[in-house]
Amino acid sequence: MKILVCISKTPDTTAKIAFTDNNTKFNEAGVQFIINPYDEWYALVRALELKETIGADVHLVTVGGADCDPIIRKALALGGDEAFRINADSADSFYIASQIAAHAREKQYDIIFTGKETIDYNGSGIGGMVAELLDLPYVSIAAKFDLNGTVATVNREIEGGEEICEVSLPVVVSCQKGMAEARIPNMRGIMAARTKPLTVVDPVAADTLTSVISFELPPAKAGVKLISPDNVDELVKLLHEEAKVI
Repeated sequence: MKILVCISKTPDTTAKIAFTDNNTKFNEAGVQFIINPYDEWYALVRALELKETIGADVHLVTVGGADCDPIIRKALALGGDEAFRINADSADSFYIASQIAAHAREKQYDIIFTGKETIDYNGSGIGGMVAELLDLPYVSIAAKFDLNGTVATVNREIEGGEEICEVSLPVVVSCQKGMAEARIPNMRGIMAARTKPLTVVDPVAADTLTSVISFELPPAKAGVKLISPDNVDELVKLLHEEAKVI
């Protein structure tokens, strides 16, 4: 069995966000980058659990430049067997999905795992697009994935409850909290990752359907106003006119 895990490079959650070029580009100066948590903690770790129980080969794929190599090396350190970096730089979801789909079509994977979203763009579009381009079934926002032969049982959260799906492989699944528990690479894994294959692949021709016009930071938080507990009228006025909650 062959499993593909889609890996994305994202800013650390504590990074200070700023933009350059008239607010059209993210300022990467001084920013620490990590594996997108949904890709690492849930998609990758569940793939590794399957590897340990059924002997699957776990491949990793990312779309990006050479600056993504340390990120995908960390994923190899966690236990991935082989990595592929598609040498293209784009923030367009369709373009990225097209690159991943072309790679997956060539390698013929049984399972393709993605995180439910990336923590930078929060697009949630890659998994569904990859499935559509490959004409495969797709289960989104999965919190549990069990495998019996070539049939998977997938639990996903829906509003007010849980949905249990049964699907035959091959399949594309986007993963969220509950799918697995985060792991930390050990020294043996870190050393082994240095010699594991990381293949750089030329991108295929694909359309770019979206472009960024500008980014905008949210408004700065207003200062706290302290109201005397005896001044109920003032509190009600502020809640009504400023907070607009009543």
